[in-house]
Amino acid sequence: MSGKRIALVIDSLAGGGAEKIVLTLATEMKRLGHEPHLLVISPNYDYVVPEGIPLHVCFDERDKHIIAWWRLGRSAARVKQWIEGIEQAHGRFDLILSNLDKSNLLLTRAGVAPLYIVVHNSIEEELKRERKLGPLAYLTMLRTKKALDGQALITVSKGIAREISQTGRVAPRSMRTIYNPFDMDAIRAKAEEVNPDIPEGDYLIHVGRVARQKRHDILFQALAKMQKPLPLVLLCNNPKKAMKLAKKHGVADRIICPGFQANPFPWIRRAKLLVLSSDYEGFGNVLAEGLMCGTPVVSTRCPHGPDEILTGELADYLAPRRDSEALSRKIDKALCHYPSLHQCEIFDEVAIERIVADYLSLCEPPSPV
Repeated sequence: MSGKRIALVIDSLAGGGAEKIVLTLATEMKRLGHEPHLLVISPNYDYVVPEGIPLHVCFDERDKHIIAWWRLGRSAARVKQWIEGIEQAHGRFDLILSNLDKSNLLLTRAGVAPLYIVVHNSIEEELKRERKLGPLAYLTMLRTKKALDGQALITVSKGIAREISQTGRVAPRSMRTIYNPFDMDAIRAKAEEVNPDIPEGDYLIHVGRVARQKRHDILFQALAKMQKPLPLVLLCNNPKKAMKLAKKHGVADRIICPGFQANPFPWIRRAKLLVLSSDYEGFGNVLAEGLMCGTPVVSTRCPHGPDEILTGELADYLAPRRDSEALSRKIDKALCHYPSLHQCEIFDEVAIERIVADYLSLCEPPSPV
């Protein structure tokens, strides 16, 4: 395949899973001789942009409420002009991949092409969460989800695709699943890096932002019920909030909270066990990363992703969501016995070469029937 020019569009480069996936895709596409461009809606960075990959930013720090109803039309026009300007300078894009709600809403309104929307999370679970925050929050979120109507969607798990098909809330033009990409060799190499801040001795680890979705309350309740009182390392973006919640559940003395880590893999590799306690996920990237680091993982059986990663014998280490007692039992069981992690089924499914090839195939015209 000749070199392709690909736009990877995302709300920001804050420290989340979708942002990391976009950077992983861009890096591998560049390595293969393609021309990826990072198009960031707003300048918020936790990750370092890989060298040699062009970065374009549309709005600046002073721009607020860019998708508010009274400003959306102007913002979409600005995005359209922005992308047209990039194409005038560098050539037309063979593929535009939009990631996360703000980007999806703006790009669909701007009418850019050839556009694919990557759906990173459960639509229904996100809407349930916003409904609890009130009608305005719910309707704002609903507007961003309805922007997916008539679009070509890529879902990061089969569970998200099933949900969209079964609920009928969104009617896409087309839909296929492409798992998130993982460079297993790079992950394992990074896991060997020395970090003097990593504690000695056994510990559990949880990686994820402090948000209701991640259910730190369930995690801390499970921690309190464990038979073996191991400490828990939290790699998160808001240590102060995490420690306040840990104190509320009586486990603050067992929490180690160094904050966000650009390279979490040495921490994961040294852990006795990685735990995911979420209400929902898009895929559950950290579970695959934990297994690749050789670290046992336990997760809630939440929609969507964990049951596509923990298959075969590993499925026994899924706990019902919102059940701290069951999660605690699974943690204790995993600490006593865990299957071999030499070659998990998911490794081949998410190999970076396979995933990038799937994305690049979107550049090719469909075969004649």
